[in-house]
Amino acid sequence: MTVVVVGAGPVGLTVALLLARRGLDVLAVDRHPAPYPQPRAVHLDDEALRVLQAAGVADAFVRVSRPMAGLRLLDDAGRTLAEFPRGDGVHGWPQASMFSQPDLEAVLQAAVDAEPGVEVRRGTELTALSQGDGPVLLTLRDRRTGAEAGTTAEAVLGCDGAHSTVRRLIGGWMQDLGPAERWLVVDLASRGPLPVWPGVQQVCDPARPATFMPVAGDRYRAEFRLADGEDPAGLALPALLARFGAEECAVVRAAEYTFAARVADRWRDRRVLLCGDAAHLTPPFIGQGLALGLRDAHQLAWKLAAVLAGADDALLDTHQAERAPHARALVRLAVLLGRLMTGGGAPAAVTRRAVLAGVRRTPALAAFAAGSSSPPLRPGPLVRRARVAPGSPVGVLVPQPTVRVDGAATRLDDVLGPDWAVLTAGGRVPADWPGRVLRVGSGGLGSPELTRWLRGRSVLVRPDRIVAAVAR
Repeated sequence: MTVVVVGAGPVGLTVALLLARRGLDVLAVDRHPAPYPQPRAVHLDDEALRVLQAAGVADAFVRVSRPMAGLRLLDDAGRTLAEFPRGDGVHGWPQASMFSQPDLEAVLQAAVDAEPGVEVRRGTELTALSQGDGPVLLTLRDRRTGAEAGTTAEAVLGCDGAHSTVRRLIGGWMQDLGPAERWLVVDLASRGPLPVWPGVQQVCDPARPATFMPVAGDRYRAEFRLADGEDPAGLALPALLARFGAEECAVVRAAEYTFAARVADRWRDRRVLLCGDAAHLTPPFIGQGLALGLRDAHQLAWKLAAVLAGADDALLDTHQAERAPHARALVRLAVLLGRLMTGGGAPAAVTRRAVLAGVRRTPALAAFAAGSSSPPLRPGPLVRRARVAPGSPVGVLVPQPTVRVDGAATRLDDVLGPDWAVLTAGGRVPADWPGRVLRVGSGGLGSPELTRWLRGRSVLVRPDRIVAAVAR
């Protein structure tokens, strides 16, 4: 059975690898003749790295990325308003990693080249699709020759970005969740390390909000908000870069971007489904653009594989039901934090300083701001959680400490395997729970961290590492 993935960017290649690891043949097509050579995404959190781990490329990604120190908020004079550090999280990877997107795409392409179940055709675009009770019918066009050919697929995944052809062909449209903003994004190369903080610096200047960050290797990125009607060609770029000591850096690329906040109204039409930017767009203020798409891929791959192996098609209804509210929550959070960090005039700057001082003095708020966990999934067929369940692990990722199995240390996900699993520290295991049972503690998996987290409970873990249910 073949799945066609439209779009061979990071999300498309990742979902192709995840599906191939479940025994499916995948054809990935992309309208561009080669991977996009310029950096776009630069940040991934530790939850997203577990998706790359499932695709078999996390260790290779670590070699081309670097841990990020955290977020520092500055006022217009460069004074620190607040600092939210990042370190080693509960998911077995750095809480935040910086990278250049072409490096990630090279890692994914190398993995795809080594995977016999995946074929990539670049310079090929989707022009039409139709479906009835059987396979999806597609028309693909070779952009070099103009030749068109029909093909069939058991399913089609639209990972083709903000201007998604797949979304248009299934009649979907994007709902705005906030106003769009124009920013100038400048990628830089430095002949030597710059004497800057090794994290993200956000300048909370109402007149000219800006962001500066080391990426990886010799690369840095600066971003400056543009005023309404402002022409970026008229900016004195060296002067803007001078506040970060980067005025001597070589400009690799300077491009205007519109930071939009949108979520698609429709993620599925029978066996055609959306992932990544085709389904949602977010401002960059919490660094979740690519991470959201990777979560889409992880949570959809096992469901689609199960349906193609004979499970009820209704399982695919949970794709939008789970992912859309989660994406909407993070997009709205990005909009809110963007306003808090960069909005308003002089009165807003005074209020911002007072609020951030309160956050610094309140340990619980500071810990929350420094955390990297995303919101839990809503209750549903695959998330058995009461609507009001403070502290419940249901709907979020199970932590991934290092565990010992027969004396050897390994990551938890590598022990859980690709299917459902039950982790128990002596609690009751309901009879209707699927998956193999893994016991934690004496005679089982050795992990003090996991033993403390379980607190005598049993948890049901989905193939995407989301906790589906808990029992004492």
